[in-house]
Amino acid sequence: MAANIKVEVCDSAEAVASMAAAKFADLVRAKANAVIGLATGSTPEQTYAELAKMHRQQDLSFAAVTAFNLDEYWGLDGDHDQSYRHFMNSNLFDHIDIRPWNTHVLNGKAVNPALECAGFEAKILSVGGIDMWLLGIGPNGHIAFNEPGSPVDSRTRLVNLTQTTIDANSDGRFFKDASEVPRCALSAGIGTIREARSLVLLATGSKKADAIAAAVDGPFSPDCPSSMLQDHPDCTFIVDAEAASGLKR
Repeated sequence: MAANIKVEVCDSAEAVASMAAAKFADLVRAKANAVIGLATGSTPEQTYAELAKMHRQQDLSFAAVTAFNLDEYWGLDGDHDQSYRHFMNSNLFDHIDIRPWNTHVLNGKAVNPALECAGFEAKILSVGGIDMWLLGIGPNGHIAFNEPGSPVDSRTRLVNLTQTTIDANSDGRFFKDASEVPRCALSAGIGTIREARSLVLLATGSKKADAIAAAVDGPFSPDCPSSMLQDHPDCTFIVDAEAASGLKR
């Protein structure tokens, strides 16, 4: 097991969400103006529900928090029901007291994608960097839309999606079929992600077992983008028993 990755194995997906939410809640309570990085997809939905519940029931305030999202589909407006801006508003931002102008999601309709990505990087620097970034993992080990082959020092950029990722997003949960899935996305780079002071990666289900095993126990390699978190000084994987089933014990 990679020395620097701490792996927390939970009994259920619900327990994964609770642990992840608690880590972010602890950060926000300790640092009211925390800068957090967020992910989209089905895995973090329950974590966001837990954070919204903490806001309602425990007075957890995000009023001074700044948020940055990992990625956005290229070509989708923020009002599109499959855009990541729409996802974040629906699953978290609309249910907490975070200021809308402090929520940064890449603009999938930007006229100049290179300038949009450079601006995103500059905004992160202007607020002192990301304190904690929540990550998911794809079946091929990708993080954000950094597909296999992405350089360890990659920055926010326009990327092409692999067929594996297109297929994973066209099973009816998000898009009805592969023809509807955008072929490109704007994505924070692996280098961008690695600069966060703390990383929390979530995975649930047996479909993620191979990717988790490769990320934690495999070589540090662009063939599995998430493996390039192995030397991060503060990286925690929170997984359920099924996702952990391929790990060496």
